[in-house]
Amino acid sequence: MGEDRDALLDTTVIHDGRVVHLSIDRVRFPDGSEGELEMVRHRGAAAVLPVLDTGPEADPEVLLLRQYRYAAGGVIYEVPAGIVEPGESWRNCARRELEEEAGVRAGRIVRLTTIHTTPGFTNEQIHLFAAFDLARGVSRTDRDEFLEVVPVGLSAVLDLIRRGEMTDAKSIVSVLYAARFLPELRG
Repeated sequence: MGEDRDALLDTTVIHDGRVVHLSIDRVRFPDGSEGELEMVRHRGAAAVLPVLDTGPEADPEVLLLRQYRYAAGGVIYEVPAGIVEPGESWRNCARRELEEEAGVRAGRIVRLTTIHTTPGFTNEQIHLFAAFDLARGVSRTDRDEFLEVVPVGLSAVLDLIRRGEMTDAKSIVSVLYAARFLPELRG
């Protein structure tokens, strides 16, 4: 799914930044009427839920990031994620972000799903993965990334979600998807 190119009549770029591109688009709606919409264009990202090796009966441990996010007003729990580089596949983006942020490499990466983050004003999609067979890698965080890697039992993460202590949408979807389908994903 992508933008409906036939609906776009004109665009005025307001800001062309490192992460987002803001424009005012004149569009034709499905009923034939026209109007203006603010549009944030984003090149997309990948997110990955790192699953530590555990037996099939155990409560699996996952790695979360306790990360400072200015826009969220402080520290939140997240899964490793980041913006895709030009020419990079979504799977390779997930592998790269997993190592850069969590300091681990995946022996196996499984695609979960793709989400639209906020379709009311952005075309951003995040491609979600789960990582298995983890081995130590080399962490390389960006200058503006302040994070701590935390191993947490999946049942405890579900409690964080239930209590509203995990609020990041990509992370919640990744965890809930994995909690539902983990036996099938483990392979």
